[in-house]
Amino acid sequence: MNASKILAAAALSLLAAAGAHAETYEGVQSVNSGVSRAEVAPQAVAAARAGNEYSDGASAGAQAFSSTADRSVIQAEAVAKAHDPLASLDRRAFYRDEVPQAYKKPAVSFTRQAGL
Repeated sequence: MNASKILAAAALSLLAAAGAHAETYEGVQSVNSGVSRAEVAPQAVAAARAGNEYSDGASAGAQAFSSTADRSVIQAEAVAKAHDPLASLDRRAFYRDEVPQAYKKPAVSFTRQAGL
């Protein structure tokens, strides 16, 4: 029994020794570049001003937008939508994807008044 404990301890120590190898630290690597700092600076400025060359609209520049809608009509629609208590109801939020009849009635009030 004493030998089995010694063998188990030896096996565990071998496993621990095999798994506990660490990487060596090589310090800060020196940069070996053939280009001076003064030569790189203009390239960096040009790259920063170029934007993301891989995006879809990077080379398109500013896009002109002209709206054909009337501002007062859009504002009236926004005010009506903001005052509609049923506008934010989503049928997917209810059981079987259907808004209950209690919410469809026009007399529903979603606000409570404080009782004094």
